[in-house]
Amino acid sequence: MLSQLSVKNLAVVEKLDLSFEAGMSTVTGETGAGKSILLQALNLALGHRSDFTLVRHGQNRAEVSAAFDVHNQEKIQAYLQTHSLEEDGECILRRIISNDGRSKAFVNGINVPLSVLRGVGELLIDMHGQNEHQLLLRAEQQRDLLDTYAQHTTTCDALNAIVTQYNAISRQIDELSNNQDLKQQQQELLQHQLQELDNATLVQEELDTIESDFKTSANAVSLIEKTSNILGQLEQESGANAQLLNLTHALNQALEIDEKLTPIAQMLSSAQVQTQETIYELTNYLNSLSFDEQSTTELEARLGELHDLARKHTCQITALITTKDTISTALDAIDGAGTSLHGLQQQKELLAQKYHKQAKVLSKVRLEKANLLSNLVTEAMQVLGMPGSGFKVDLPKKALGVHFNGNESVDFLVQTNMGSDFKALKKVASGGELSRISLAISVVSSDNEYTPTLIFDEVDVGISGAVAEIVGKKLKQLSQHYQIICITHLAQVAAFGHQHLRVQKAQEEEGAQTTVKQLSDDQRVDEIARILGGSTITDKARIAAEEMIKLSS
Repeated sequence: MLSQLSVKNLAVVEKLDLSFEAGMSTVTGETGAGKSILLQALNLALGHRSDFTLVRHGQNRAEVSAAFDVHNQEKIQAYLQTHSLEEDGECILRRIISNDGRSKAFVNGINVPLSVLRGVGELLIDMHGQNEHQLLLRAEQQRDLLDTYAQHTTTCDALNAIVTQYNAISRQIDELSNNQDLKQQQQELLQHQLQELDNATLVQEELDTIESDFKTSANAVSLIEKTSNILGQLEQESGANAQLLNLTHALNQALEIDEKLTPIAQMLSSAQVQTQETIYELTNYLNSLSFDEQSTTELEARLGELHDLARKHTCQITALITTKDTISTALDAIDGAGTSLHGLQQQKELLAQKYHKQAKVLSKVRLEKANLLSNLVTEAMQVLGMPGSGFKVDLPKKALGVHFNGNESVDFLVQTNMGSDFKALKKVASGGELSRISLAISVVSSDNEYTPTLIFDEVDVGISGAVAEIVGKKLKQLSQHYQIICITHLAQVAAFGHQHLRVQKAQEEEGAQTTVKQLSDDQRVDEIARILGGSTITDKARIAAEEMIKLSS
């Protein structure tokens, strides 16, 4: 549920920190006070489209942060875990909008794409207001709601798993059927390439050293000359080694007089030892060198052969054996594919049979529950001040075949007046009617899985009196299953809230300023009385407000 909302420099709000409670929270305020700013702030936190003009005048950026308790929300926690955003039962959404139009989104302190923020938001809050972008208006949400109401979501998921397998095998069959000639050509080419590499008798040790071996052989004369000259200078009577020996002896004599020369004597002695080792190594190196023109020619020819193969396969000489293995694997795959076409066709047929059997079961359950849901929602709509209206779950058939989510679509249709045509829910013109229809559906399906927080924006449009009281009762009933936040103009609805927030706007030197305050019991009575009687709160209005709150508790 939503536990905290913080807003900074957003439109008419300079700074706002609100705590929300479980149950039903009502939000009231005079017309134009800025109640809609709460929805704007939440929409931004949930990943909806931003507008730089919302940044408060004179400020560089606006910031909205919404904290949610998700300890018991497995679906949300799974989504967060999938995106490596989990945070020990808490979910904090944060949005920053700069006055230059840029926007940043964060989930639990991690910068995320807007699509991820929106994905989290859709699992946390559903807004029932006067717009066409609610979850309930989406075809997939309508289908999920019916299947959840029918307690058959697992059946639909299992059916979709079959469809996924069916489609994957269909693609394999198409590839095998449509590309036989191409695969034959590929097979012949791969066989030729593999034979050519086999004929080259590749050994990894040779591939790793042949380039350096050829370079050494081709420059053997120069190497012998240079290393012989160096060796001579090191080991002749007056050479570097002899000089170092003499110097070491002299320094050792001086060391007998002053021990502070010990480190220096050690370094000089080490230099002489290293020089002697160099003489040994150079001698061994010279012994290994030999000039053989025939051997150099053979190395050059072999290196040319390997270079040609490497160019053909666009790889380094050292990677030729890896390339050979890759070609062999690809050839095996083509050979195996040629024998699997018949087996794939059999698998496809079996999956189709399995699909049709399960889809038939799902269709039967959907039809039964669709009729029940239609009747119950229609009854709830009458009670909520929509006489003559009707609700129908339509199940139009799809074309013959194998389809995700079964053999029928799920469409929510509404009749707003007796005798009028049923139309798609998203085409209902009145925002107030749409809110009440959403409320009716939510109440009927309240035992099913839904987002943990439901927000109703002005569900009381066009109603009053006894119907308004029924709306309040229904919302409070719904708050036993979900956190409810209701923006209302009616005292009959506001009186049912467990928590009451009042929105106020004041004109200050810096401009208009909107604040939101949680009301105490006494303040709540005054606010209900204000809604009943206007700006002047009379004793009669206060008594009526107290009675209304008492009866709704």
